[in-house]
Amino acid sequence: MLPPFIDAHWLRAHRGEVVVADVRWQLQGPSGREEYEAGHIPGAVFVDLDHDLADITTPDQGRHPLPSADAFAAAMGRLGIGDGDAVVAYDAAGGIFAARLAWMLRAIGRGAAVLDGGIAAWGDVLDAGPGTRRPPASFTPVPWPAGAIASIDEVSSRACPVVDARAPERYRGEAEPVDPRAGHIPGAVNVPCMSHIGPDGVLQPADILRAQFADAGIDHADGAIAYCGSGVNACHTLLVMEHAGLGRGRLFPGSWSAWSNRPGQPAATGAAPG
Repeated sequence: MLPPFIDAHWLRAHRGEVVVADVRWQLQGPSGREEYEAGHIPGAVFVDLDHDLADITTPDQGRHPLPSADAFAAAMGRLGIGDGDAVVAYDAAGGIFAARLAWMLRAIGRGAAVLDGGIAAWGDVLDAGPGTRRPPASFTPVPWPAGAIASIDEVSSRACPVVDARAPERYRGEAEPVDPRAGHIPGAVNVPCMSHIGPDGVLQPADILRAQFADAGIDHADGAIAYCGSGVNACHTLLVMEHAGLGRGRLFPGSWSAWSNRPGQPAATGAAPG
């Protein structure tokens, strides 16, 4: 199986052996599809995060709930990603969106990685236009493993370490641009996903990544639960933990968008876990 992250040199040498997936997304501005058609890695397929990697948004399930196994398999097959295909996903934000696809595939035992540094690291010619459609493929539905995800009740129990991957100001409750309440899940520690990415746009060295988690009291991923705003950026945190040698944690898919919409769920503010 591929490691969680691969570099552009590896991709240039092995591009014919993998399906390259463009998972660009942003809350505001041009859509990922527009950016893809303006220029993408040759042969890459466009994966729509909102429609291919998430179910319908509901307040109790959050803004990007995981799709059913059948829906995810149908989306992958429609995109030409089959049971035997390995996938390398990229975006334009250091991998924090592409990680959603890579994590989902890895969670069900498929080969997938994030291109470290994203499209900026590619450093080669780009194709413009709608792209070449891959023929439909057979992708067998696989239920989401219980050991890969955590429910809101498990998070509420505080029985496991909980990592908040959002920006510090959102964790502290000083800003909340999307969800109905500000703050964080009481007891959660803040390890922002963007802190894993260096000034050059690629991942920090593994020892620095381990230190970031250790500073928050996390020295292994076993049992740890990661969340963010809607369960997307937290996938990057989980892949970084694996990359850094800490093991595999679990995703709280609903994340803060589900927690903050449930009446009676407490919210902590400030820099302390609470």
